[in-house]
Amino acid sequence: MRRAMLAVTLTYASIGAACGTTAPASVDGLRRVVGTDLIGARGATPEDQRKIDRTAVGICAAAIWTKAECQRHGERG
Repeated sequence: MRRAMLAVTLTYASIGAACGTTAPASVDGLRRVVGTDLIGARGATPEDQRKIDRTAVGICAAAIWTKAECQRHGERG
């Protein structure tokens, strides 16, 4: 659960930081990067964690998070 909340928090913080002063090029583009996997994910099951991980992969691939942030997401606690 803690991982899920951290992922959601970091996702919103990253999106906010990335879009803080200018609007994204397009909502469709942002939606393709972030995806919709987080909808309904609570981090309580392995499937929820996979949804969170899939979201992080898109965010990392688009270089929204730094390499260090992406590596931190991959750490297992």
